[in-house]
Amino acid sequence: MPEHSDRRILPFTSTQMFDLVADIERYPEFLPWCLNARINSKKKNIVSADLIIGYRGLREKFTSIVEMKKPELISVSYGGGALKRLKNEWRFTSTKTGGCEVEFYVDFALRSTLLGALMEVFFNKAFNKMVSAFEKRAEALYKKT
Repeated sequence: MPEHSDRRILPFTSTQMFDLVADIERYPEFLPWCLNARINSKKKNIVSADLIIGYRGLREKFTSIVEMKKPELISVSYGGGALKRLKNEWRFTSTKTGGCEVEFYVDFALRSTLLGALMEVFFNKAFNKMVSAFEKRAEALYKKT
């Protein structure tokens, strides 16, 4: 599975974007293909979470270990389940205009050859859609009226 990275300047603070990404249990409300998310444990700045992803009847569950360094970094690694590997990072850097630069990186591989083949075909489009989903969620939560 290829890697994906993205970088965006957003009109939201680093803390706002950090809080949005750190709110794992809310992912099914806005993140494409995320059917369920559950926190297994929290210890200081480390969270273990189960996520169920799915597409057209295919469902896979995996555990991620999430290290949080508020408000600048969320680092995710593989904790077991449907993946072969997982490395994901979110970096949040404040800008002079009051917003923040968000850097997103992911590298993963699925154990399921069928779901993996589907992801290969749509990989970049899928991850652009996922990053955009976080951006739209931030607009819905934090947009000034």
